[in-house]
Amino acid sequence: MSETYGLIAGNGRFPLMVLESARRQSLDVVVAAIKEETFPEIEACGYPVHWLGLGQLGKLVRLFKQSGVRKAIMAGQVKHAQIFSSSIPDLTMIKMLSGLKQRNTDALIGGVARVLEGAGIDLVDSTALLRPHMSPEGTLTNRNLDSRETADLEYGRPIAHRIALMDVGQTLVVRDRAVVAVEAMEGTDAVIRRAGELAGKEKLTVIKVSKPRQDMRFDVPVVGVPTIETMIASGATALIIDAHRTLLLDREVLVKLADQHNITVVALPPME
Repeated sequence: MSETYGLIAGNGRFPLMVLESARRQSLDVVVAAIKEETFPEIEACGYPVHWLGLGQLGKLVRLFKQSGVRKAIMAGQVKHAQIFSSSIPDLTMIKMLSGLKQRNTDALIGGVARVLEGAGIDLVDSTALLRPHMSPEGTLTNRNLDSRETADLEYGRPIAHRIALMDVGQTLVVRDRAVVAVEAMEGTDAVIRRAGELAGKEKLTVIKVSKPRQDMRFDVPVVGVPTIETMIASGATALIIDAHRTLLLDREVLVKLADQHNITVVALPPME
């Protein structure tokens, strides 16, 4: 009898890619789709899909246990602001939240992981089925960094690393060796748009890092075509990411679009 995986699906294409990979490997998957986040096209994935509210942690545990799930994967972003604004927590979620000393990303998702583990369900590496989609090291586009972008990188990446260490955010936008915008709860694309508005949509360098000792079970950095589209609209010319720890969605399309707009995408070894 094959093992059944549980997929906790957030927004974006990440969950769809996990399911495509699972299908190729003939794996059994039960999908817990988050009403406030998951793309509706997940209904066509060919796997059983159950829709849950963001605060229905108890329902999630019951669904997985009834379905024989012993390993779960989190894939796709959940906007952290949703947790505080639109969700109605059930008793399991309330109990989990009350036990947290902080309400940052690691604490929140770590709390969910502990509830799952208490029910005999292990949360596993969210990229376990997607190794070929992780960014390699090097310049991924035709153009490399110019002198201005290199200076922004040297100035901004250590700052981005420290911000990630504090679990504030993973994206920093720099212009002429000055921080224009720092990601908090709004997400990568939103912080790039804000930076464009602040800096007049010109000559921005976007730096996205993984957390030191990144837990690959959740909150893995993801970059897709919408990120490049947002950069184009916001006047950003360079994107620096962490190699081997950043998931690239639709890599060929992403790189082609970046090249068409003279944007460079560079993946560097993670800082520790």
